[in-house]
Amino acid sequence: MNYRSTRDPQAQPVTSAAAIIKGLAPDGGLFVPSTFPQPSYDLAPFTTQPYQAIAQQVLTWFFPDLAALPGAVQRAYGAQWDDQQITPLSARHGGNYYLELFHGPTLAFKDVALQALPQLLQLAKVQTGEDSETIILTATSGDTGTAALRGFQNVAGTQVIVFYPRDGISPVQKAQMLGQAGANLHVVAVTGNFDQAQTTVKQLFSDHALAHELAARQQQFSSANSMNVGRLIPQIAYYFAAYGQLLQRQEIQSGDLVNFAVPTGNFGDILAGYYAKKLGLPVGKLICASNANNVLTDFFATGTYDKRREFYVTNSPSMDILVSSNLERLLFDVSDHDADLVAQLMNQLQTTGHYTVPAEVHQRLTTTFAAGYATPMQLQAEIKRVFDADNYLIDPHTAVGSFVARQYQQVTGDQRPCVVLATASPYKFPETVLDAISPAPVSSGLTAIKQLAEFDAAPLTAGVQELFTNQPQSQAEVAPADMKAIVQQILQG
Repeated sequence: MNYRSTRDPQAQPVTSAAAIIKGLAPDGGLFVPSTFPQPSYDLAPFTTQPYQAIAQQVLTWFFPDLAALPGAVQRAYGAQWDDQQITPLSARHGGNYYLELFHGPTLAFKDVALQALPQLLQLAKVQTGEDSETIILTATSGDTGTAALRGFQNVAGTQVIVFYPRDGISPVQKAQMLGQAGANLHVVAVTGNFDQAQTTVKQLFSDHALAHELAARQQQFSSANSMNVGRLIPQIAYYFAAYGQLLQRQEIQSGDLVNFAVPTGNFGDILAGYYAKKLGLPVGKLICASNANNVLTDFFATGTYDKRREFYVTNSPSMDILVSSNLERLLFDVSDHDADLVAQLMNQLQTTGHYTVPAEVHQRLTTTFAAGYATPMQLQAEIKRVFDADNYLIDPHTAVGSFVARQYQQVTGDQRPCVVLATASPYKFPETVLDAISPAPVSSGLTAIKQLAEFDAAPLTAGVQELFTNQPQSQAEVAPADMKAIVQQILQG
């Protein structure tokens, strides 16, 4: 299968292996399938298949030319997960189901893709005969960084450089990130926000002089963000897994539509749901849930994307984003692959800070997507509501999805089954969860984890217990303007 850039009107093809290795297209666009898969399948087997079989099926649809996929899948979804179902679906709590995506080694949904991406990258390099060192360059709003560091830890032929906003992640997220040990791992704090870090990373990918410098040392950049199609595609599998679990429990009949509420920042997670729908999964509404940085809520309401607004540091920090990169792939799809339009819109966003899509594009978006947002106070109230109802703990990002799902149901009367994507363990954000459910004074970090455990009947998982034994590694700190210099310094050794 071939891939192409969202911004290339010539639709020049590259192989799936090349798309995974490159991460980002040379013109700054994102790789998408040249022709979207149209598989024929029966939903019934998803009720009994293990997650590994579902993941292998999805990856085969998109990367049929990659050899040895079965072994890669088994390595990605093995003993490092604390639940054999990998992404188990909860019972109904407070009116909705929760798809628990946090059973991997770093306690967040990013593990689902970032345990797979290193395997896919290694297969792609073998397939193409690529022997240069791969430099995984990524910006993180909290969870991608740790998951990338863990996934690529001591993987031969790779180095990982992670930039994170110094004041924009939780204490546990920081402890996790700095606790990942490996000779090929580098963590850098940025004295700015996530959007500044991500924008600079994109610029570094398009820096031809820097690319030439790397090539002279047999090195090249790739990405661990959902900008990389090898990171995005594995996420499709858990939508099929969720549907299969509902079928298996006889909560739905085959073909019934199911809504999915997705806490959304960079738009990769919900885009995977859109791709699942395009593949024929009976998805009803995709509910895009934002926090106070509600640029996406306004976009779906009006058709205008405008990042010229105040940036809020919230208690759901992984969603503190004003530039949602994967929205570009959606715009490409709903505009009938109009690469000229996409390039024009992305240029307007970079130069003016806003753009407006054509009316017919906006109309197509609203048929599939609903959108809403939750304030910090609303998400805390939602954590308490769900806990009071069923003693079920959810993290603040999941609470955003849960609140917006309930808001959507109340406004529209849509009573179809709804799955809320539970994107992180509550133990990654114990301070916020405790503040919502406990009247006692709240500590921070590891002490807060111990406090939260008193409200949880289940024992601490291995991933949570690991937080108490991690040894922090060294890190650098730079301004956004100095990110290129620190990358050069790291890679020159």
